[in-house]
Amino acid sequence: MALDAEIKEQLAQYLQLLEGDVVLKVSAESDAVSKDMLAFVEEIASMSSNITVEQARLPRTPSFSVNRVGEDTGVTFAGIPLGHEFTSFVLALLQVSGRAPKLDQNVIDQIKNIRGEHHFETYVSLTCHNCPDVVQALNAMSVLNPNITHTMIDGAAFKEEVENKNIMAVPTVFLNAEPFGSGRMSIEDILSKLGNAPDASELANKEPYDVLVIGGGPSGASAAIYAARKGIRTGIVAERFGGQILDTLGIENFISVKYTEGPKLAASLEEHVKEYNVDVMKAQRAKRLEKKELIEVELESGAVLKSKTVIISTGARWRNIGVPGEAEFKNKGVAYCPHCDGPLFAGKDVAVIGGGNSGVEAAIDLAGIAKHVTVIEYAPELKADSVLQDRLYSLPNVTVLKNAQTKEITGTDKVNGISYIDRESGETHHIELQGVFVQIGLVPNTDWLADTLERTRFGEIVVDSRGATSIPGVFAAGDCTNSPYKQIIISMGSGATAALGAFDYLIRN
Repeated sequence: MALDAEIKEQLAQYLQLLEGDVVLKVSAESDAVSKDMLAFVEEIASMSSNITVEQARLPRTPSFSVNRVGEDTGVTFAGIPLGHEFTSFVLALLQVSGRAPKLDQNVIDQIKNIRGEHHFETYVSLTCHNCPDVVQALNAMSVLNPNITHTMIDGAAFKEEVENKNIMAVPTVFLNAEPFGSGRMSIEDILSKLGNAPDASELANKEPYDVLVIGGGPSGASAAIYAARKGIRTGIVAERFGGQILDTLGIENFISVKYTEGPKLAASLEEHVKEYNVDVMKAQRAKRLEKKELIEVELESGAVLKSKTVIISTGARWRNIGVPGEAEFKNKGVAYCPHCDGPLFAGKDVAVIGGGNSGVEAAIDLAGIAKHVTVIEYAPELKADSVLQDRLYSLPNVTVLKNAQTKEITGTDKVNGISYIDRESGETHHIELQGVFVQIGLVPNTDWLADTLERTRFGEIVVDSRGATSIPGVFAAGDCTNSPYKQIIISMGSGATAALGAFDYLIRN
C-alpha cells in the first residue's frame, strides 16, 4: 500500500526531526494485512536513513514494534496505524528516536517512578478520534519507563480477538491481560488509575486565586486566558482539557477556520492557556462550592481551593435515555459516539435513538458501515435539518420509526435488541439488533452544585448579561448555563464575558 503524496510530504518534514536511529521490527506472514504492513514500514524506512526494518517474531502477527538500536522500547502497533492513529505512529518514531514527549516535568517524574511490570494493550478503530489520546499517552509512558510496554491493536485487523474479548467500544485498554478502562483517558487519568494522582495536600496548600475557572472546555479556556491577560492570579481546574469538543469530529462552523477536528482544537486551547501565567490543575473534578469570606471549591480529591471569584464552565454531557438496559449494556452494545464505535458494528443491525441533527448524522454515518440502521424518534416528526432528512430517507438500509417511545434495551452479556412503544397504537414492538447509539441531546454538568445557586428546571445555571450567577463573585459560562444556543463559538464568547465580569467585580469590591 502506498501513502498519498500529501501525507508523504508532511511525513518527510517530521522525519527530519528524528534525533537517533530507529529499528522497526516486523512480524508478518502471507495474509493481506501483513503484506500491506510490510509495504507501509518499508516505504517509511525508504524516506529516512535513520530508519531500518528487521523481520521478527512478535506476540501478534501482523504487527511491528518501534525500537532504539539494541533496545526494545515496548511500543508496538498491531495493525497499520493509519487514519487517526497515523499521528500516534509519527510521535512514536520521534520519541523513540530521542525527542522528549511534550509533558509537564511532574508528569514525567510520576511516570518514571512507576514500579513493577505494566503491559498495556489498547484496542482501537482507525476512525476513532478518542483513541489516539490513549495510544499516545501509553506510548509515551513506554518510552519513558522500561517497566511499561504498550501495544495498539486495530480491531478491524484482529476481529476474532475483539469478538472473543467482547469488546464493543473503543478505546478499550487492558493492563497485564485484565480490563483497565475504556473511553477517552488522558495521561493524568491513567496515572490516577494507577494510583499516581497528585497529592491533595499539594493542591490544598495553594494560595487563594483572584479568578478560579472550573472546567477546561472552550468557555473555560477562554475565561482563563481573558483573566490571565488582566494580570490577576488565575487558576483552572479541568477534568479534561477540551471538554465536550474532544468527542466532536468535524467542526465547520468555527468562524475563520473552514474545517478542524475536536481533539485538534482541544490541544490548541490547552497550548494557548499555557502561554499565560495560569495555574493548570488537570484530572480534577469539583465537588462543592461555598461562599465564605472567599469562595471555596472542594475537589473530589478532598482538596479545597479558595478564590475571590469563580467562573463555572463545566459544560454538558450526552443525555441518557434512562431505560432498563442502558446502563447495564454501556460499552456492551450501547454507545454514544458513532465515529468511535461505529466500525465495531460493521455488518450488524443497529438503532439510533434520537431524530435531531446529531441522531440523523449518526444514522447516515452508520448506514455506510452497518447492515441496517433503525432511527427511533419519540416525536411525530424528525427534528433534524431538512437537508439531513433528505439524505437519510435516500439510504436503502435505514428505517425511520416516529412517534416511538424506547421502552427497554435487551440482552444477556451484550445487547441483542430494543423494545419500543408505538405511541399512536400503544402496542409494544421488539427489534433484534446488536448495537444502540443514544443521541438525544445534552444535560449540563451542574449536579454537584445542588441548591447552591439558581438553576433552571433543566439544571442550567441562570446568568445575566455579564455571566454573573445568583451568588456574588460566582460567574458561569458555556453549555452549563441557560444560554439558548450550545455552540463552541458562543461558549468562547461567554467565557470571555464571564472573565471580564469577574474582573469588573474585583475592581468594584
